[in-house]
Amino acid sequence: MNNPQGPIGIYDSGIGGLTVAHAITQLLPNEDIIYFGDTAHLPYGDKSEAAIQAYSIKIADLLLKKGCKVIVIACNSASSAAYELLKEYVREDAHILNVIDPMITYVSEHFANEEIGLIGTRRTVMSGIYSQRLNEVGQSIRLKSLATPLLAPMIEEGFFNSQISHEIIAQYLSSSELKDIKALILACTHYPLIKKEISQFYKDQVRILDSSEVVAQALKDQLEKSALINSEPNSTKRFLVSDYTPSFEASTRLFFGKVLELELHKLWN
Repeated sequence: MNNPQGPIGIYDSGIGGLTVAHAITQLLPNEDIIYFGDTAHLPYGDKSEAAIQAYSIKIADLLLKKGCKVIVIACNSASSAAYELLKEYVREDAHILNVIDPMITYVSEHFANEEIGLIGTRRTVMSGIYSQRLNEVGQSIRLKSLATPLLAPMIEEGFFNSQISHEIIAQYLSSSELKDIKALILACTHYPLIKKEISQFYKDQVRILDSSEVVAQALKDQLEKSALINSEPNSTKRFLVSDYTPSFEASTRLFFGKVLELELHKLWN
């Protein structure tokens, strides 16, 4: 964990976490990246807590063996289900960063005494983790949450900036659960890809909070605090998946801005 040249490990249930990986590479261009997309088990949003924890331990083992100094859980469902377990499991071998706590810190600093909304998977919303964390910071923030289970698969299939996506997004955001909010948390790492459409629905009257940008900044702060910033240029980026199809590789352009070469690495043989 004390090696600044060690890579940053990032994992998600699929390729949605590439939005986080992309934000990290933009902010920290010298850092080596190892991304793992558990495409054999996506989506995590409808898996049990025990299953997500089992997958997360396997992935953490893989990333630790590759010398990762930090493991970023780039998935809200895994962050709520496995973060505390991974902290205990990894202990001093690596820092663990989830996508929930950095957003809680940001919201508490900027939206005290306000009503804000949240959209995410059923697991993330039903866990109540965001409400729990916000209550702990004590800023009298009132959270209105809505499960939006169609959005992640819609994005994975490439349906955004289209008539289909406009209608599905409008149907969700018109819900009374999100009435009169000042800001909206995108509590799924897929959702930055539809951030523009969401802003258009609200006519730019509601702040859209992108977890990928917030998490990248939190990671930079953590690395600086721990003296783990890599100052060496010529960084490397590897992208692993637990199941492979050519369509997955092609769709990486949606999340990362270019087609990535994916390496197959099965968690269970």
